[in-house]
Amino acid sequence: MLPNPTLNLSGDRFTVHYRIAAAEGARQIAEAICLEQTVEFPADLVPPGDIRQQIVGRIESLEPVAPGVSEAVISYAVETTGFELTQFLNVLFGNTSIKPGIRVERFTLPDSLLGRFKGPRFGVQGLRDYLGVFDRPLLCTALKPLGLSAADLAELAYRLALGGIDIIKDDHGLADQAFAPFAERVKRCAEAVERANRESGRRAIYMPHVAGPVDTAVERARLARQSGAGGLLVSPGLVGFDTMRRLADDDAIGLPVMSHPALLGSFVTSPVNGISHYALFGQIARLAGADATVYPNWGGRFSFSQEECRSIAEGAAVDMGHIRPIFPTPGGGMSLSRVPEMLRFYGRDVILLIGGGLFQAGPDLVANCRSFLAGVSA
Repeated sequence: MLPNPTLNLSGDRFTVHYRIAAAEGARQIAEAICLEQTVEFPADLVPPGDIRQQIVGRIESLEPVAPGVSEAVISYAVETTGFELTQFLNVLFGNTSIKPGIRVERFTLPDSLLGRFKGPRFGVQGLRDYLGVFDRPLLCTALKPLGLSAADLAELAYRLALGGIDIIKDDHGLADQAFAPFAERVKRCAEAVERANRESGRRAIYMPHVAGPVDTAVERARLARQSGAGGLLVSPGLVGFDTMRRLADDDAIGLPVMSHPALLGSFVTSPVNGISHYALFGQIARLAGADATVYPNWGGRFSFSQEECRSIAEGAAVDMGHIRPIFPTPGGGMSLSRVPEMLRFYGRDVILLIGGGLFQAGPDLVANCRSFLAGVSA
């Protein structure tokens, strides 16, 4: 007989909305989620008392939402997370992510759990204050193409900043390659952007990509700060969401963080499996400290729909207590001609990311940037 411990739990629970694609047996699937995400143990062998009553997930509601599709709202004791981001994600979807036909749609956390996370250091208003831009969307582009030297990338950064781009980030393919080593690239690009700022009177920033082996992430981020970088580009699909949280929380770094979606696509591209766009690029990115969340806009070279993009913007702004709203940052094959459409769709609190399209607009890169700025300022 297993022991029946008294756990003295708080009684606080967080809820997760799961979409279950099944013609029949939705309740059995929901009951399996309750066990799989907590005790991972046969139901008839779970000890009575606090483990059965509080530790095991609890079905709060189960409703059909479409033919063959149901939504289960399941709650979990906050203590099951250990009040750590890694274990929260494990309880959220851990083993169940391996099963087909189940998708995390959204979640709601009580203050007792939310309070353990700092979230974004800047958020929408803080990043506006940091850049000194208050009355228009922010502009962003990426240093391309992969293979340029650090000196060539720095020259591009200078011209982009001079033209009026607010955030010049590394392309996510830039790491610590021999043709543009991290330390040299960051120093040269940060200096180039600062030179452009002195000439223009604006406050552009350079964000290097700090993805790399786990033991280098903090070191590279601090080197970026010391070298004059104004922010960090982090790919949580490569380095882990908790690594991004660590960088965002570090007061010795203290820089805005932009989250890149590399390797995260397979979480969201199925309508019946994975994690919703709203939860992954909105809610989870915020818990992990991102101030801006990059994703492919609809109508570009990726498959995200207009509805999915809208849901990301909603997840970036939904009330999460003290966790600040963050900037949706749509990109991926965008062009200057689409700026008016994007402004109508997203409104003012958005970072518009145009990469290759900025280079394609004409031979004068500085003039292209100024047209971009004029388009959003109008």
